[in-house]
Amino acid sequence: MADSGTARVEASAAAIRSTIPTMTKRSSCMTDHTSARSLPSEAATHPGGVPQDLLNHLQQPESVRKTYLYLGYGSNLSNEKFRGDRGIKPLSQVNVQVPTLRLTFDLPGIPYAEPCFANSGTRDPDNDPPPNAENEKSPLIAKEDRYHKDRWHKGLIGVVYEVTAEDYAHIIATEGGGASYHDITVDCHPLPLNKPDAPVPQNPTLPPFKAHTLFAPAVPPNEPPPKDGGRFQRPDMSYAQPSARYLKLMTDGAKELGLPYEYQDYLLNIRSYTVTTARQRVGSYIFLAVWGPIVAAIFALGKMFADDKGRIPTWLRSLLGAIFKAVWLSYDYFFKQVFGDGERTLTDGGNDEGDGDGDDERLREKRRVSESKAKDHLLQEEDQFVRQMV
Repeated sequence: MADSGTARVEASAAAIRSTIPTMTKRSSCMTDHTSARSLPSEAATHPGGVPQDLLNHLQQPESVRKTYLYLGYGSNLSNEKFRGDRGIKPLSQVNVQVPTLRLTFDLPGIPYAEPCFANSGTRDPDNDPPPNAENEKSPLIAKEDRYHKDRWHKGLIGVVYEVTAEDYAHIIATEGGGASYHDITVDCHPLPLNKPDAPVPQNPTLPPFKAHTLFAPAVPPNEPPPKDGGRFQRPDMSYAQPSARYLKLMTDGAKELGLPYEYQDYLLNIRSYTVTTARQRVGSYIFLAVWGPIVAAIFALGKMFADDKGRIPTWLRSLLGAIFKAVWLSYDYFFKQVFGDGERTLTDGGNDEGDGDGDDERLREKRRVSESKAKDHLLQEEDQFVRQMV
């Protein structure tokens, strides 16, 4: 391959995978970009420190409030992503707990680069109790959970942004234009303000309000996907690991927002996908050189054809779905067989990295070394392609 061609391929690879997340000192304060409306005032407050006038405002109908409330929980926790890349300017915001939803990472992305993205699934609060927890301070980690990312059992934790109608349409457009998601409303319970060290309650204590979120539920086995709002899904929906870049957006955002430390610890313990072998690295370069421009072009078309509500036409949704199916079919039947796993980190021995409680320090050290090597090897270029996807 010519030098210029190699450089372009490496640039695409680097744009998909960015730096390994680092541990940073926690701050117990909300960030400067938190609206004054979301901060405590001298007005009457609930025990959690949430002003009554804020709750009254959030509980108003949209027709009265004239704004939209949007629940963010994945990369939209990040100020860099939500305000920076997407250009959204929230009017106010409040951290919340959503007991009827749970965080998942079952939305397929691009193998070798962004294997999966955050999503939400339904949750029955009555059948998701803390396993073997003696009190509220016990870590809610189920020993039987196979994957670290499935070990949170207190409902979805996120932030509700108050945005204008124009910004809400832009959110829809940058989330795929309705190609995979249903727009639903859910009950959100405010979290106590400025108390990130407080344990997250199993059952929320503050009164709820309604907020929109984009919901792409998994299709039960042997059932066809819905005609509208459906999505492509993998056989084992918890198998794939998110990229280090994507996880860093979430962990940085959780810290910026002052989400509970308990939840921040959970996010920091989720393991990221890392290329660890030369064979995987070669495969990732070829894969991204083939599919990267095609996927980028589809997302560019989405921006061109989105309507005033941010939704793309049916024909483009169908095309987007077909492209992603082709991406994963080529991975399953060729790239994975030839170049190795593009969804989950491998150890030096070529086996799936363990994700259970039996992992020893030697295995964790191998992972740290391999991540460091991957970080040093990959070029630090623009991430324009990834910015269109997430």
